[in-house]
Amino acid sequence: MDEEYDVIVLGTGLKECILSGLLSVDGLKVLHMDKNDYYGGESSSLNLNQLWKRFRGDEQPPEKLGTSKEYNVDMIPKFMMANGALVRVLIHTNVTKYLNFKAVDGSFVYNKGKIYKVPATDVEALKSSLMGLFEKRRLRKFFIFVQDFEESNPKTHEGMDLNKITARELISKYELEDDTIDFIGHALALQIDDAYLDQPAMAFVKRVKLYAESLARFQAGSPYIYPMYGLGELPQAFARLSAVYGGTYMLNKPQCKVEFDANGKAYGVTSEGETAKCKKVVCDPSYLSEKVKKVGKVARAVCIMSHPIPDTNDSHSCQVILPQKQLGRKSDMYLFCCSYAHNVAPNGKYIAFVATEAETDDAQAELKPGVDLLGPVDEIFYETYDRFEPTNCPDADGCFISSSYDGTTHFESTVVDVISMYSKITGKALDLSVDLSAASAAEE
Repeated sequence: MDEEYDVIVLGTGLKECILSGLLSVDGLKVLHMDKNDYYGGESSSLNLNQLWKRFRGDEQPPEKLGTSKEYNVDMIPKFMMANGALVRVLIHTNVTKYLNFKAVDGSFVYNKGKIYKVPATDVEALKSSLMGLFEKRRLRKFFIFVQDFEESNPKTHEGMDLNKITARELISKYELEDDTIDFIGHALALQIDDAYLDQPAMAFVKRVKLYAESLARFQAGSPYIYPMYGLGELPQAFARLSAVYGGTYMLNKPQCKVEFDANGKAYGVTSEGETAKCKKVVCDPSYLSEKVKKVGKVARAVCIMSHPIPDTNDSHSCQVILPQKQLGRKSDMYLFCCSYAHNVAPNGKYIAFVATEAETDDAQAELKPGVDLLGPVDEIFYETYDRFEPTNCPDADGCFISSSYDGTTHFESTVVDVISMYSKITGKALDLSVDLSAASAAEE
């Protein structure tokens, strides 16, 4: 292997595949390797037999669950915001031509022991049973402000500078109740804690606006979309894209050892006795464990069911967010449900996930509030995994390491990491001004 690559990417997880696609489209020479013999790394998609092997060892799955290959169970299940940054990245790289999306049926929030549809517009606010009459009117006013808000048009700012006032100050103008603030912050703006309240209101308003605009996009019950056959389609779509641009993919490359020169800078990767040279290395934490630190862990339950999640209007696919305050926790809990409607399970079967940032060592007890909302399950598997973040200095060692995936059931935090890595690798900002109509989601 005498040729030198601009970048060698290790691992075919979602983040690595997106970066490899972006860099290939930019004209860089990319070699992409994975030590596993399958795509996806931590974010792989498993059939029923693989799922059983992972959680139950040598046992066989019961026949009543149907054919193994009809299952595509994503290990890092996340929905995409229809107008969000990930969809823009997919369009920017033109990878959308390899994917079919379908809108997600429902977006819900847990409040005082019950599941409610998340109201996101002035009209929905008035219809929602989540609040009393007066609160509905106050929320309607807030939504109208957000809907009309344009950053470039001061007339829509109602005399406020959203870069100067905090989200808390903006919300207090509308005199909203704590429970209302809870669901706007966590189920609409998708904040993972309450730190946003004391940060400038601009980012908060933009996130609520993104939700409302994504919701309007496909006229479905949620602002989210999801690929048919699940997220396992993404890494493969990016592999095809990379090949079009002259990139090289190699699976099943054992050891993948990053080589460093005397100054500690990466200059290549060795596998099976051959070293491929490169200027930069991009990888997930498992390839450079000495350059990352553990920052937390995610607890989750994976369930196979024969019915939708109760109280979600029979949604074949949906997300339910359980804000931390509602559970007396430090972090939100997420329910994710997908089914045969997105071709991730056989007819009549549903896949549900319950996930959260672990605060104890007892995943089962910790996830109980979420699991209890699912109703009867055919099978349930529990697991926890550690989250890592890089500790290295990429300028010094030429290594760009992604952070582990968090417990959220949407892509917002994942994309932030990808875009920031892209800028560090290339030294330029990613242009995401694209024609959103290039990604359409199939209607029922």
